[in-house]
Amino acid sequence: MQDDSREDNDSALFKAELRGVKPLKHDRADTGKAKPDRKHLASLRQAASVRVDTVKVDGLSDQFVIDVGAEDPLYWAANGVQEGQMRKLKLGQIGFDGSLDLHGMSVEKARDTLWEFLAEASKLEVRCVRITHGKAVRMDGRKPMIKSHVNTWLRQHPQVLGFTSCLAKHGGTGAVYVMLKRTMLDGRDE
Repeated sequence: MQDDSREDNDSALFKAELRGVKPLKHDRADTGKAKPDRKHLASLRQAASVRVDTVKVDGLSDQFVIDVGAEDPLYWAANGVQEGQMRKLKLGQIGFDGSLDLHGMSVEKARDTLWEFLAEASKLEVRCVRITHGKAVRMDGRKPMIKSHVNTWLRQHPQVLGFTSCLAKHGGTGAVYVMLKRTMLDGRDE
């Protein structure tokens, strides 16, 4: 019998505590965020899927192009890149997972193609790529255009840790191995 009175007492205490409390009319919490405008999101998605031909600001400047000769080997390392890693790159000991050939392209086409290629390689967390720039001597006797531009652009690209001319079997002084930053798979490479 005592248990029944205890239950009645507990029930009375519980009801007393709930006085003035109103039940919820829905089971969703108010996060304070506005609901997304579905029409606006659809228009943003549509705009993102349409290619607009505008001037692309990619950070690759042509203002100061470093002229290099047809047979000049290329080599550059960003600050903080270990010499051992660059030595492995130069010896072809870091396998390349992508290759791009810029032969026969105009400077502007080569620039856009290189930028898109490096962006895709970075997105895929590729460690090393090969860029074939060629080393054709120009008719006017000046230095090779694409090779000189690639040498300049790669130094400016934020994902490039370093580059060096390839081994003869991969294009020699007409191509470069390019070591790229990876951020997600193996930690930071800097």
